[in-house]
Amino acid sequence: MSDQNQQQINIELDEKTAEGIYSNLAIINHSPSEFVVDFVSIMPGTPKAKVRSRIVLTPQHAKRLLKAMAENIHRFEMAHGEIKEGEQPAIPLNFGPTGQA
Repeated sequence: MSDQNQQQINIELDEKTAEGIYSNLAIINHSPSEFVVDFVSIMPGTPKAKVRSRIVLTPQHAKRLLKAMAENIHRFEMAHGEIKEGEQPAIPLNFGPTGQA
């Protein structure tokens, strides 16, 4: 790609956003035009959970995110070893047809 086709993007990250939000559950829904990812913080023994953040993506961006996550997980595992998946507790979700990560 030539220098004429490359653009530099300045991305700002304020202090509040840089702190991040803890999530231990992601609920994914989609329509023909968008993917919605709700990041939830659920605590053991608590019957109520709160959506901490919601990200809305086009299908194209969702697929790019999937590829980027797979590549980053691969790099992480090459540097630190395999990520072991623990047993996942059954969480009743009544949001219609969904996937979860």
